[in-house]
Amino acid sequence: MSDCLFCRIASGDIPAETIYENEQVLAFRDINPQAKAHALIIPKKHLDSLNDLNQTEDGLLAGLLRAAQDVAKALGIDQSGYRLVSNCGPDARQSVHHLHFHVLGGETLSDRMV
Repeated sequence: MSDCLFCRIASGDIPAETIYENEQVLAFRDINPQAKAHALIIPKKHLDSLNDLNQTEDGLLAGLLRAAQDVAKALGIDQSGYRLVSNCGPDARQSVHHLHFHVLGGETLSDRMV
């Protein structure tokens, strides 16, 4: 999708600080970090949110979750702990309508975002 910010990042049209990449998944640093360590993990294929996944995409979902381990390790937060979050829909304040996970850590996180 040419108007999707994350699709443009995945295609290389918009630069990002890549942390992890494979054929299906891209992870990069968030430009507006909400914690000392904050990265985003996206599928290269456009999906609006978790609600758009179907059973044929179970492998993609597993790949996104597996990438979280590698991203946390690359950020140096795999042992101290991290939070994995995906906002889905307006009440969750999803601001970019491309499925993504936030990896947050590097400090003691607020218990308000559980």
